[in-house]
Amino acid sequence: MCLKIVSIKTIGAKLFASYIVNKTKKWSSKPVETQNKVFHHLIQNLANTQFGKDHGITGKETISEFQAKIPVRDYEANRKYFDKIAAGEENVNWPGKPLYLAKTSGTTSGTKYIPISPDSISNHINSARNALLHYVHETGKAEFLNGRVIFLSGSPTLEKKSGILTGRLSGISNHHVPGYLRKNQLPSFETNCIEDWETKIEKIADETINEDMTLISGIPPWVQMYFDILQERTGKKISEIFPNFNLFVYGGVNFEPYREKLERSVGKKVDSIELFPASEGFFAYQNEQDDSGLLLLLDTGIFYEFIPQEEIHLENPKRLTIEEVELDQNYALIVSSNAGLWAYDIGDMVKFTSLNPYKVRVAGRVKHYISAFGEHVIGEEVEYAILETAKEQNIAIIEFTVAPQVNPTEGLPHHEWLVEFGDLPQDMEAFALEVDHKLRKKNSYYDDLIRGSILRTLKITPLEKDSFISYMKSQGKLGGQNKVPRLSNDRKIADALIGLQK
Repeated sequence: MCLKIVSIKTIGAKLFASYIVNKTKKWSSKPVETQNKVFHHLIQNLANTQFGKDHGITGKETISEFQAKIPVRDYEANRKYFDKIAAGEENVNWPGKPLYLAKTSGTTSGTKYIPISPDSISNHINSARNALLHYVHETGKAEFLNGRVIFLSGSPTLEKKSGILTGRLSGISNHHVPGYLRKNQLPSFETNCIEDWETKIEKIADETINEDMTLISGIPPWVQMYFDILQERTGKKISEIFPNFNLFVYGGVNFEPYREKLERSVGKKVDSIELFPASEGFFAYQNEQDDSGLLLLLDTGIFYEFIPQEEIHLENPKRLTIEEVELDQNYALIVSSNAGLWAYDIGDMVKFTSLNPYKVRVAGRVKHYISAFGEHVIGEEVEYAILETAKEQNIAIIEFTVAPQVNPTEGLPHHEWLVEFGDLPQDMEAFALEVDHKLRKKNSYYDDLIRGSILRTLKITPLEKDSFISYMKSQGKLGGQNKVPRLSNDRKIADALIGLQK
């Protein structure tokens, strides 16, 4: 009987996967038409809201008219509307009241409460499901559905704010795990509700160490922490503990800095799927194993605009639609959605890797850059520089962050890279010079500053094991969806990390 049930589950998944993939091909083959339909649906609903009336929206606007009436704004600039929503008012940014408020931290806005409407919840839930179904369809592998699956996430405990269920996005999503996965899901609800990450991860290890784990999902640094605990307890590779573990699902950060150590921990290569979720929406996922580009989701209630990187800080920047973007250019991602976000700057930059279908990769955070000297170095550039160098020298990078050193005790100002290595380079100075060389090739402004003797070449400060974990713990941000910024324009993170060294 058990074997029959397993067979029905995997056969059913493959049939459903075929349906979803065919549906995806239809809308992705008509991207402009698909986005226009989404826009018209959104603008008609916007006309019946406080936000729409305040901005003179009739529901008949063209895209250019919408852009003229509604400027690009972030959370802080729209706070008065979000505060009304959080206070329980109806019809503020979208008809009715939200189903949930996703609680998230803002760098300047404090705690943010992003609405998730009854119309937008399917974007979050179905997109994650569809990513798995594309994998099933492409590879024919559905056996992971028969084993145990784990989603390392924030607590699913929800509180009520003005009668609206409120919590972290990962916790909200936990309440919508489909039934065919729910029975196989770990950790237990009780364990998942533990707030202290170190206590929680130990308990997760207790519950999973003797199980048949087949799919593991989470942000790479916290998955690595889980793997480290399992290895410390058993002295075995993850593939020995979980011989049927063959699929890793992740999002939130670039996987590349963590790939080598994770693969060493596992002891074999496993398939992986990258996701691009946020409290503001689920924007893209990897739909092909041999293509790292993420399929931009054009039909899930989100209308996209794109601001070229060089215009991000202008008062009236160009706002491009999907048909106007180009390959290999960085754009700030702007969204309007059926959650009630309008020309909303989510703070991420993307770069298109394909225009047929439209695929992106995340190039970094708009606000995470270094420009203490006018160099405007971005996350994509620093990640390339250190990861390529590490790959060439077969060195594992655990984690890193970069900060300016404006007033060094001696010599010229420079960028200080604080790096936790898996294994130290044999020649740290040569390693640093190669990283600097690659960064200069990527960023001409930085190169000019070095050539002009405004800056000296970068300095690498190696950190002790678990320095970043200790730092996140000291900030009350250990685990869940939290991550360390790669770049800062001040030394708060850098000085705190240095202060943790013995």
